[in-house]
Formats: sequence, C-alpha cells, structure tokens
Amino acid sequence: MQPTIPTDRPIFQSEIATYWFDDAGFLISLSRNVKRTVENLTVNSELIKKISNNKPVPLLIYLTPSPLPDKDARSISAKLLHENYSAMAMIAKPGLSAFIMSLLFKLKPSPIPIKQFTNEKDAREWLMQFA
Repeated sequence: MQPTIPTDRPIFQSEIATYWFDDAGFLISLSRNVKRTVENLTVNSELIKKISNNKPVPLLIYLTPSPLPDKDARSISAKLLHENYSAMAMIAKPGLSAFIMSLLFKLKPSPIPIKQFTNEKDAREWLMQFA
C-alpha cells in the first residue's frame, strides 16, 4: 500500500515521518509508528516549514498505526496543521488507525480540509483541487 521512496529527489526524515515532494507538488509523507508528542510535532513542523519555504502545501500521507497522542500533542497538532499544510489526504487501510484519525477530527474540526482514503488514486484526485 505504501509507495517506494524515490531515489531521484531529496528525501527528508523526521522522527515521525519520511517526506518528499512528488511531480504534482504534493508533499508525500510515510508516517512512522511512534507516539506523537509536543516535542516531536514541533520539530517536525520546523522541518516542514524549512522544506516548503514556509508555504502551506498539500499533504498526501500514508498512515501507519501509532499510539494515540495525549491532549497536549493533539492540541499542538491542530495548531500546526494550517501552518504547514493547505489540505491533507490520508491513506490508510480500513481499521484502527483510520478510525482513530477520523474520531480525532470529528471531536474537534480540522482547520484545513482533510479527507481519508483507502487508495492513492482517489486521494490524489481529491487533493488536486488544493494544489
């Protein structure tokens, strides 16, 4: 389900994900199975700002199961979303990680357009409107 990390463009690594830009200008993210904390989310946000020249970009993220973040991490994550991303298409297998992400954003609406998908084709089609 996850794409192969390309070898023909810069790759960026953080504690929580691997990133690169594709030909459509989407930031691709392969999430890692680590607990999100205020610290690693803040460091990750600084990386995104650096590689995107402080401009919010459309994100295509491949979710992996990870521990549920605490209240402070969820709060900082919501704050940083609109600073880093113009929209987010999440690709996840049906199941727990997809359920948790949809639950988190049902409890507190997202500050950016977010939609969940089970396949890349549909995710890309939806994300094109924000490119």
